[in-house]
Amino acid sequence: MPKDPLKTKDKSILITGGAGFIGSHLLEALLAENEVTVLDNFSSGKREYLALHNNNHNFRLIEADLLRPEAMEKALKEVDMVFHLAANPDVKLGAENTGVHLEQNVLATYNLLEAMRKSDVKRIAFTSTSTVYGEATVVPTPEDYGPLLPISLYGASKLACEAQISSYCHTFDMQSWIYRFANIVGERGTHGVLVDFIRKLRENPRELEILGSGKQKKSYLEVRDCVQAMLHCVEHSDEQVNVFNVGTEDSVDVTEIANIVARQMGLDDVRYRYTGGVDGRGWKGDVKVMQLSIDKIKKLGWTPQGGSAKAVETAVKALLKGI
Repeated sequence: MPKDPLKTKDKSILITGGAGFIGSHLLEALLAENEVTVLDNFSSGKREYLALHNNNHNFRLIEADLLRPEAMEKALKEVDMVFHLAANPDVKLGAENTGVHLEQNVLATYNLLEAMRKSDVKRIAFTSTSTVYGEATVVPTPEDYGPLLPISLYGASKLACEAQISSYCHTFDMQSWIYRFANIVGERGTHGVLVDFIRKLRENPRELEILGSGKQKKSYLEVRDCVQAMLHCVEHSDEQVNVFNVGTEDSVDVTEIANIVARQMGLDDVRYRYTGGVDGRGWKGDVKVMQLSIDKIKKLGWTPQGGSAKAVETAVKALLKGI
C-alpha cells in the first residue's frame, strides 16, 4: 500500500464526473502537469466545460456510466490515481426519488472501487460532504465528531461511500483522501441557492421567494479555492485513509446571501417572501446550521482565500455571466 504523499505532477489521473462543476475546475488544475482522463455520462456535466481541452494531447474523454462497469477497464488503464467526483449532488431530490442517491452515489462508487481493485489502482480521492454530520451539536464540527447521523438520503449515500472506500483501503491495501465539503460555489455552478436566487430574480426582480426561514446559516467556499485544498491534501498527507473538512472559518445565512445576490444584480427594494419550510428548513433534509472545523487541513498548510461572504460574492459575479 502506498504510504507517501502523492505529488500531482507527471501522473496519469482519472477524474470521474470531470465534466461537472467541481470536476471541470479540477481538470484544469491537473492538466497543467499531468495526463488526465475524464469519465462522464453527461447527465449533469456539460461538454462545453471540456471543449477548451479537446486538442490537448494530455487530455482524454471517455463517455461512460459508472453503473455500467464494463467501461471501467479502459478508463483505469495505467492510471496512478482516481479523483472520484461523479455523483448526483441534488440533496432535495432524495425526498422525491429514494433510489437516485443509492444508485448514482453508492452503487457507482462500489463499481469504481471494484474496477480499481481488479486493475490494481491503489489511490482514490473522494468528494464527500458536510451533510454526513447531520445536525451536529458541535459547531464548528471536527472530523472526529460522532456519531454521524445524516438527515438526508444524499448525506447517507455519501457516508456509505466513505465507509466503502475505507473498507476497500484496509482490505485491499489502497489509500484514500476523503473531503467533507462545505457548500462549494463559483463559476459553472448548476444548482444550489445562488443559482436559484439568480434565476428567480431574473424572472421577478421585485420579489424573491426564500425557502425556509432565511436563518439557515452555512459555510461557503469558492470552487478554485476548493480545488487547491483537494490537491494540497493529496500532496501533504499520507495516512491510509485521510479525512479532511474543506471550508471556511465562518458562515452566512440565507438572507445575507439574498442581499449579496440582489446587490450584485443591481436590484433595490426586493421584497423577500419566506416559505417557512419544514421547521425553518428549506426542505426535508436541509441542515439549518453548518460550519466545519478546518483546523486539521490548516495544519497541513492550507487556508481559504477568504470567508463565506467573499466566496458567495465571487461566485455570484461569475454565475451572472454564465447563467
